[in-house]
Amino acid sequence: MNENNKLGVLNIDTSLYQTRLSKKFQNRKSYQPVDPRIILSFIPGTILDILIEPGQNVSKGDNLMILDAMKMKNRLKCHMAGKVKSVAVKKGDKVSKGTVLIELE
Repeated sequence: MNENNKLGVLNIDTSLYQTRLSKKFQNRKSYQPVDPRIILSFIPGTILDILIEPGQNVSKGDNLMILDAMKMKNRLKCHMAGKVKSVAVKKGDKVSKGTVLIELE
């Protein structure tokens, strides 16, 4: 049996299947669950204002920063209570989708 015909195991919704797996699939970045303490940008844009600072306690629903995207000023709100560990951007920075903005403790 040559290298291309070897079967691998694929797990889909806890069901295991034997199938051929491509090199691209085998070398992919594995799934990592989202860390709720890290706040990412959801759209490319420019940071207009940062309303918090490291060490500050925040509550669910608090405004964290304002992101200008597509001519709209988006207020990023905190989704959980915590303490601001770090702010990874500064006012005026241009960010792409998925950029780390804030980390909570």
